Amino acid sequence: MSGKSLLRNFATVGGATLLSRLLGFVRDVLLAAAVGAGPVADAFVVAFRLPNLFRRLFAEGAFNSAFIPLFGRSVEEEGDKGARQFAGEIGSALLFCLLALTALAQIFMPFVVWALAPGFVADAEKFDLTVIMARIAFPYLIFMSLLAFIGGILNTYHRFAAAAFAPVMLNVVMSIVLGGVLIAGVDDNVTLGIILATGVTIGGIVQLLVVIIDLKRLGFKIPVFRPRYTKSARRLLVLGIPGVIAGGVTQINIAVGQIIASLQEGANALLYFADRLYQLPLGVIGIAIGVVLLPSLTRQLRSGETAAYQHSLNRALEFSLVLTLPAAVALAVIPHEIVSVLFQRVRFDAAAVDGTAAALMAFSFGLPAFVLNKVFSPGYFAREDTKTPMKFAVVGMVVNVALSIVLFPVFKHVGIALATTIAGWVNTALLIVVLWRRGHFTPNLDVLRKLVLVLIASLLMGVVIHFAALYLAPYLKDAWLLVRAGSLALLILTGLITFAIFAQISGGADLAGMTKALTRRNT
Repeated sequence: MSGKSLLRNFATVGGATLLSRLLGFVRDVLLAAAVGAGPVADAFVVAFRLPNLFRRLFAEGAFNSAFIPLFGRSVEEEGDKGARQFAGEIGSALLFCLLALTALAQIFMPFVVWALAPGFVADAEKFDLTVIMARIAFPYLIFMSLLAFIGGILNTYHRFAAAAFAPVMLNVVMSIVLGGVLIAGVDDNVTLGIILATGVTIGGIVQLLVVIIDLKRLGFKIPVFRPRYTKSARRLLVLGIPGVIAGGVTQINIAVGQIIASLQEGANALLYFADRLYQLPLGVIGIAIGVVLLPSLTRQLRSGETAAYQHSLNRALEFSLVLTLPAAVALAVIPHEIVSVLFQRVRFDAAAVDGTAAALMAFSFGLPAFVLNKVFSPGYFAREDTKTPMKFAVVGMVVNVALSIVLFPVFKHVGIALATTIAGWVNTALLIVVLWRRGHFTPNLDVLRKLVLVLIASLLMGVVIHFAALYLAPYLKDAWLLVRAGSLALLILTGLITFAIFAQISGGADLAGMTKALTRRNT
């Protein structure tokens, strides 16, 4: 895959992710209007968290990191016939496991809800509603796992659009459902809960249909076999278990952070809002890099195209930091302006703005590390090495927990954000150093030179938007919401233009060339 094709694919996946995140904000606004913060909202969060937890542990990280390299090997070594055989064996085994897991979850759902939300037991009505909603929503896991499976096939054949845009459909479906609830004026808790949970399941079906249609267009037919524990399934399981452990480490990190933050009044809320903001560039850039890069590296390695592999890795490094460094600097320089315009109203007061902005600034320094993690992890996964990233994730978890405990008494919730940032850099540094020592990553000196210039351009942009924020301060703080939002948009636009000028003039990034690559038709 050429650098221009790589960039176009990054833009496709990144654009779809951005659209999904923006529609997610719309969904959250409608959800707040429809259910507020009452028992239905509590039940919905827990019911939806359950299939999402399993999806994050199995479908997203573990399955993709293991399946795509093995499927890529089948395509290169055995052709389309062997690839279809492999896909049929894995698909049958996957569906059998999902149906078995869903059946067990349906039977033991009261115990599962008790484990996830023990505080609900005191409120029998809320507990029963959560069980009902969780049973209805749990099949969402089946559809999302099959989406990951089919998406892995499509990505291997360099078809990224359908799998990237599929998540948008959940937010579209849920927004329609919530809009209907508001128009109809549904106020019975049980009815409202059932409608919301059903909307989640329907959203999963629609998402799956999007990738099935694209798979049909590709002409790739997956044969149906009786579920068997074949050599292919065994190899997938061996590669996937470390991914599950690594995903579990992430969930442990989140849980520990929440426990520590609960010692400070409102800390979890402050970290949540800061996380929502820095996750936007991380999700758009990081997910795009990870989704596009892994199948590309896998096929290049299987084809013996070592030079193309190194080129793709270096280009991904360049693309990611050209987008990430200015975003990180902006979040560090104007976090208060961003948070105040987006969130400060009604009960979200000035103190909440200050606390969220401080956490956002701490997270911003880790943004490049989190994105680089998405760049270099595929360098291991493409070689069917999932154990090494798992070990590094465990090291990162230990660092995160230890620093959270040490820093929290001094810096409160900001200490947790700092611990997350430092742990992210430790994890990423280990990925880069070991990949380099193994000879699996050879830094391109020209790329490194450009990245230094991009960093300088980003810092200069930071200086400009700092003074621009001072000039626009009256319009950002003490004006109507529309004026404040327009002023923030102007501030962001100033940053974008300033960075583009500095980066283009210094030669740090050929933004004009990238724009042409994005707009040129793929031939």
